[in-house]
Amino acid sequence: MRILVTGGAGFIGSALARYLVREIGAEVLVLDKLTYAGNLASLRPIENASNYSFIKANICDRSTLHHVFAEFRPERVMHLAAESHVDRSISGARDFIDTNILGTFTLLDSALSYWNKLASDQKGIFRFLHVSTDEVYGALGDQGLFREGTPYDPSSPYSASKAASDHLAMAWHRTYGLPVVISNCSNNYGPFHFPEKLIPLTILNALEGKPLPVYGRGENIRDWLHVDDHVRALHLIASQGRLGEKYNVGGRNERRNIEVVLQICSLMDSLRPKNVPHETLVHYVSDRPGHDARYAIDATRLETELGWKATYHFDSGIKQTVAWYLENEWWWRPIREKVYSGERLGTLEQDV
Repeated sequence: MRILVTGGAGFIGSALARYLVREIGAEVLVLDKLTYAGNLASLRPIENASNYSFIKANICDRSTLHHVFAEFRPERVMHLAAESHVDRSISGARDFIDTNILGTFTLLDSALSYWNKLASDQKGIFRFLHVSTDEVYGALGDQGLFREGTPYDPSSPYSASKAASDHLAMAWHRTYGLPVVISNCSNNYGPFHFPEKLIPLTILNALEGKPLPVYGRGENIRDWLHVDDHVRALHLIASQGRLGEKYNVGGRNERRNIEVVLQICSLMDSLRPKNVPHETLVHYVSDRPGHDARYAIDATRLETELGWKATYHFDSGIKQTVAWYLENEWWWRPIREKVYSGERLGTLEQDV
């Protein structure tokens, strides 16, 4: 199986590439633009594998995509390339429109051109998995879950751009017959997570004795999914998912943001104790504009149709994640010193 993974140097993409190369034995070509969040160090565990290769490229570059499809001849495309941080979308929406919408269009169109030229037996094997987010659904109240039929109601430039890309992917299936399947996941966490997101930022700030910023009063709720569980789901969906369908992927681990931060503080007190508890570093800041109150995924379709189930409970997963960051300074230290040191992003005072 030859698999093209776009965005494969990012957090989820690199976890997927490592899984496909080491556990599945697929021949994997990672395509990544290597923006600030793309990190070849995340692919170091497989960099010498004979079934792994890498190309630095932009999914908006049609000529390069044409060359990649012609030379690599993938049997599967797993599309994860995206700008993904809500805060950055608030202060710089254009990159999200370019990559998430125009880039997805260019990739879909290139894949369609390639697929149309395949022999009938090869056409039947080919799959295009479009990987998306639960944020396209907007916010939930205190009750209820996001299901595959939940209407889209995005709140941020990021989620709006991902909603648009979902619609494009489905349209390419319905209009042109491209064998597309879509996944929508809840919040991921785990090793190799770029430290602009809540969990890695909290771990590293706590380690360095810096303030732990919490939006509002930390009451916003997220359903947390370990990245290793997610990539297993992605492989299943791409292999066995019904074409033209969507599959929600969630860990059934709802937590308030403040609960997540305080749990990390407790783990840090145990693993790297200081003179005072780490929770004294918690610093409440003004809330994110358009901050959705609650996300929660109903993964029943994935669980019943494809037999997937999350293996990580949040308590075990967050303990493993904190320990990984404490043991792998080689990976995160260059990011903190040269790329992103933990400053606040996404305030309306910045230029859009």
